[in-house]
Amino acid sequence: MSWRANRELDSEALLHLVWEQVIDYTIADSNEIAINQRFYPELRTAFAISEPQPLAWAFARGPDTSLYEAAKQFFFELRNSGRLAQIIERYYGHVQDFDYVGTRRYLRHIQLRLPEYTGIFKRAAKKNGLDWRLLAAVGYQESHWRPDARSPTGVRGIMMLTLNTVKYLGLDDRLDPVQSIQGGAEYLRMMIEKIPERIPEPDRTWLALAAYNIGFGHLEDARRLTEANGAEPDRWVDVKEHLPLLTQKKWYQRTRFGYARGHEPVQYVENIRSYYDILVWYTERDQEPVPSPPQWVSDFPAL
Repeated sequence: MSWRANRELDSEALLHLVWEQVIDYTIADSNEIAINQRFYPELRTAFAISEPQPLAWAFARGPDTSLYEAAKQFFFELRNSGRLAQIIERYYGHVQDFDYVGTRRYLRHIQLRLPEYTGIFKRAAKKNGLDWRLLAAVGYQESHWRPDARSPTGVRGIMMLTLNTVKYLGLDDRLDPVQSIQGGAEYLRMMIEKIPERIPEPDRTWLALAAYNIGFGHLEDARRLTEANGAEPDRWVDVKEHLPLLTQKKWYQRTRFGYARGHEPVQYVENIRSYYDILVWYTERDQEPVPSPPQWVSDFPAL
C-alpha cells in the first residue's frame, strides 16, 4: 500500500474526494466519519488503524503551571455543570444511528420532491421567523413531503396536522400543501414561544420539536420528572432521557397528563436534527468551493 501525507486539505475535504472517487482512501477520526456519512452515505470504514484513543490537551513542561491548572479547573467545571455532556450531545447525539438506506432516500427526495415545495416552506418560515430548512426537515419527518400522507391516528397532510390543530389554526384544507405548511410553521412557532426564553438555542428548538410531536403538556411532565430526578429540565440532553419514563406507570401516574409514548419524540427530534443538518449541507455546498484534488492524487491515496 502506498500513501502520502497531505497538508493541503482537511479530513472533511479528503472524505469528499474519496466519495467523488478521486482518491481511493484516506484516514480520518471516527467522529469525523460518523458526521460525514450523513452527507456521503456511500463512505465505508475499511478497518480501524488503532484502538480508541482519548483526546487530550498538551502543555509545555516548565516551572509555571498556571495555564495547566486553569485548564484543569475549566474542564472540571465544564464536566460538573453538565455543559460538556450538552456540547457532546449537540454535535454528536443525533449522528450515532446511521441509516444508509434512509439517508440515500432522503437525498433523492431532496432532489425530486422538495423543489415543488421549497418556495412554500421559505414563505411560511419567513412569516413565522423560522429557518425554512428546519421547517422542511419537520415536514420530511412527518410525511416524506407527501401532501396526501395520512396515519392511523387521523393526522394528514405534509405536516400531519390533527383536526383539532387545523380547527384551532383556522385552516380549511390540511391536504393543501400551502395551508398545511403554513399551519405547521405557525404551530411550531407557537411551541417555541411556549418554551421559556431563558433556555438557549438549540435546546429551546429541540424541546419545542418534542412538544410539536407529543404535546406541550407531556413535554412539561417530562421536564418536571427531569427536575425531580436531579437533572436539568432546560437541557435537551437530560429531558430526552426522561421522556421515555412516560411509558412506565410508576412514573406517568405522578404526572398531570399521564401516559405518553415518550420514546417517539426522542427519535422524532433526533431524526429532524439529522435531516436539518443534511439539508443545510445540501443547500450551502454550492456556495462553497469544492476542494480541488492535489497534483499527486492520480499516483497516491491521500492520508
